[in-house]
Amino acid sequence: MLDEFTPFDVLRDGIRLHGRIGGRGRPLLLLHGHPQTHAIWHRVAPALASRFTVVLMDLRGYGDSGRPPSDDAHRPYSKREMALDAVAVMRHHGFDRFQVLAHDRGARVAHRLAADHPAQVERLLLLDIAPTLAMYANTSEAFARAYWHWFFLIQPPPLPEALIASDPVRYVRSVMGGRHAGLAPFSAEALAEYERCAALPGSAEAVCEDYRASASIDLVHDREDLAAGRRLTQPLRVLWGANGVVGQCFDVLALWRECAADVSGGTVPCGHYVPEEAPDDVVRESLAFFQS
Repeated sequence: MLDEFTPFDVLRDGIRLHGRIGGRGRPLLLLHGHPQTHAIWHRVAPALASRFTVVLMDLRGYGDSGRPPSDDAHRPYSKREMALDAVAVMRHHGFDRFQVLAHDRGARVAHRLAADHPAQVERLLLLDIAPTLAMYANTSEAFARAYWHWFFLIQPPPLPEALIASDPVRYVRSVMGGRHAGLAPFSAEALAEYERCAALPGSAEAVCEDYRASASIDLVHDREDLAAGRRLTQPLRVLWGANGVVGQCFDVLALWRECAADVSGGTVPCGHYVPEEAPDDVVRESLAFFQS
């Protein structure tokens, strides 16, 4: 997969940030979700590379990027730190301004990236999320049952880590296979890549710290933005799966309009894993929304 894209590794503060780059045109950063890697874009990135220089990166804690130790405040896995990773990767490739396409956890990083670095982010297209603070504040029983891993992963160590590390393949298949379409949307190659990376040393700890950060320090940063009246100023488009949980449990556009000035979006005919379930829709929407 993605063999037409050139692998790269960038070091930021000693942390390896792995990814691939290819195509031509204005820079477009692609960020993946949980429990996956940059391989989620294998059905999307080749089509986008005809119009954009596409940069795919593994978030810290995922794929072949580094898994740094954390601290009691979960700062190393805050979306603020992950956003700085993205800035470092793009600057390494000579890009000071760029557009962002992101799914799931990567979309949460993209939100913080656009908030903290408005001069760098021109436009962003986010897939199947509402703002983190709003989702926690408006959690229902239906959402908690469907997104059980949100509340499992934030439990104190070492129990979640130990359970995941005991059988990481089962964890990946349980999370991904428990959605609308089961495991059917995922190619054998992509699924094998997610399973390989989930079994790498430190993966279980990193995944838990990512979610612990979202339930703690990330909410502090979001509340600070809210209290200061800071909103995203870039054009923001949000797409969510018609058969997914996010649109069923939240008023997605209304929640984004509370924290962004220029919001559009709607549903696509799929579940949560939009880039793999509805790649043609993602490509079409991207080509219409992003400036080339």
